[in-house]
Amino acid sequence: MYRRFLNDNDYLGIIASDSISQMVRGNNERYIQAEESAEMSILEYLSENYEIEKELNKGKYIAEYDRRIAFPVGVHLYLDGKIYEVIRSISGYKAPTDIAYWSEYSDINIEVTSMSSYSQFSTYYVGDVVQFNGVGYSCLSENGYKFGDIRIPMVNGWQEAETTEWQPIEYPLWSVVSYNNEFYTLLNIENFDNNNTPFDSECWGAIADYDRECNEYDLSEREYVVYNDKVFYPEVDVNADLPEIGKRLALGDPRNYNLKKHMTRLAIYELTKLIAPNNVSIVRVRDYEDSMKWLSDASKLKLNPQIPRKLGEDKKPVTDWQLATFQTSYDPYQNPWMI
Repeated sequence: MYRRFLNDNDYLGIIASDSISQMVRGNNERYIQAEESAEMSILEYLSENYEIEKELNKGKYIAEYDRRIAFPVGVHLYLDGKIYEVIRSISGYKAPTDIAYWSEYSDINIEVTSMSSYSQFSTYYVGDVVQFNGVGYSCLSENGYKFGDIRIPMVNGWQEAETTEWQPIEYPLWSVVSYNNEFYTLLNIENFDNNNTPFDSECWGAIADYDRECNEYDLSEREYVVYNDKVFYPEVDVNADLPEIGKRLALGDPRNYNLKKHMTRLAIYELTKLIAPNNVSIVRVRDYEDSMKWLSDASKLKLNPQIPRKLGEDKKPVTDWQLATFQTSYDPYQNPWMI
């Protein structure tokens, strides 16, 4: 699947929203077609001398905010269509589990540094090996982004509570029992009658199922939830951090401005051709020609596109010798050292 460097709002700096809507006509695939074509032109001109792939990836791997994901400081994300930089880490919610998803992996024949890094956006199957925080882990149970069940290695915020089958006996406060396939906890010992079942007694309270959408679980040994027919309580804060602007997020776009500007121009030109190939406005043609000239000049090192240069084995920028001359006179017959 093609990952976009641009977003819909980037076009509004060049063209009116009504105009771009008429071009796309509700078919977002047209954005992808146009941006793929624009990207191919950019790569064709700049890939030889510049770290263009890395610059493009800065935009392609900006993720939408997701409560399941933990975002570290310094990464960027989309929230309500805008790009923000994470200035304080944002934790995702932690769901209970009654099985092990990962175990430490050690093999003297495999270096930890050679393992692929764990990613919350990947999907893992039994036997997959990753490294996380310098430690190798082997996957014991399927998990990951596509399964909707993200399990970071060795991160678990819940503890399983001790439960027993209900019996007509005395129970201490906050005891957890099962009765008719439901779980109850003793909330009140005043007027407690041990002959009344949990269903019939007001002293017992039913324990609700764990809800991934709930973000208000208290850090308490009495905050019981039911998950996979077992009762758990939180050991740490298991709620997702709120993406508060100014506290955890600040507006910030990591994408190269030149790339964004010229890629948008090229993409709009491609969109216009998709709609009316024989009726492209002079404005779109002029923008396209200006951007193609910029790419040509950048590829010949005639200008600085503000993109890091590729380095050779000597750790110096790769030089494309389009034309080198050691002439002292512009008379070609007097300058044999022209290459």
